[in-house]
Amino acid sequence: MPRIELKTRRQVAWMREAGLVVAQIHRALREAAVEGVTTRELDAVSAEAIRAGGAHSNFLNYYGYPATVCISVNDVVVHGIPGDYRLQAGDIVSFDCGAWVERSGLQWHGDAAFSIIVGEPWIDDAAFAAGERSADYGDDAASSSLPAMVKRRQLNDVTRESLWAALAALASGRRVFAVGDAVENVVAEATVTFGWEPGIIEEYTGHGIGTAMHQEPDVVNFRARGLSPKLRPGMVLAVEPMLVGGSIVTDTDADEWTVRTRDGQDAAHWEHTVAILEDGISVLTAPDFGAAGLAPYGVTPVVVEG
Repeated sequence: MPRIELKTRRQVAWMREAGLVVAQIHRALREAAVEGVTTRELDAVSAEAIRAGGAHSNFLNYYGYPATVCISVNDVVVHGIPGDYRLQAGDIVSFDCGAWVERSGLQWHGDAAFSIIVGEPWIDDAAFAAGERSADYGDDAASSSLPAMVKRRQLNDVTRESLWAALAALASGRRVFAVGDAVENVVAEATVTFGWEPGIIEEYTGHGIGTAMHQEPDVVNFRARGLSPKLRPGMVLAVEPMLVGGSIVTDTDADEWTVRTRDGQDAAHWEHTVAILEDGISVLTAPDFGAAGLAPYGVTPVVVEG
């Protein structure tokens, strides 16, 4: 099995510094992502937040990627390249963001993603944990013929919920496959509640993270057979479920980056970087270390001191 990089407490604290920059990118993008703004303009917002945080982009020029943030709109699952598209009210938009800081001569990375529906109020982690969801689903919340916007809201909410369930599972789980089990459980419950089944993207997964943005191990979002790596103190993982409103079959555009659902259905993407420590877990890209999002699962995160 490939080597997994284990971090010291001090190194996790350095990753927390990068994680806070990523959290600031998220905040800046949420404020700027309004109807009429171009995705290229939002990339400039991301670049400025990285600069203001004294960090560096881990996306820009990564295997030739031309921007500091991946912006994926509607049927784009992941790796959408910012350009001239102007956001429209009701679009579902995923922002995958990253940054690194240099400490002790090495890069220390943070990586996290979120999705919004343009023009709808932002729900913070505490409110989401308390049960608030993306507007009222309406009386026909469980139907095979939902209005598109209702289904879009449900998709975003279940993807976000699956992320927090997966993060919480790492607090008591023994192996990395705990993530996929948790995501599958949330999706199964949502299928009964909503009357349609969200698809779990299998081709693109979470990953280890540390002195590089992508490291071992792969972190799959579906229930898998066999053994996966044991969870050990010092592991840091980027957990990132990507769910779609229909088939999980995807195609990649001619730009060799933009990944779309083949059937044109919506996609949503949520991600956090989480550290496994001797005394628990710590969500390094959440300003409160994940306290609000983990509370419904009875998990109190570890506060990592700088």
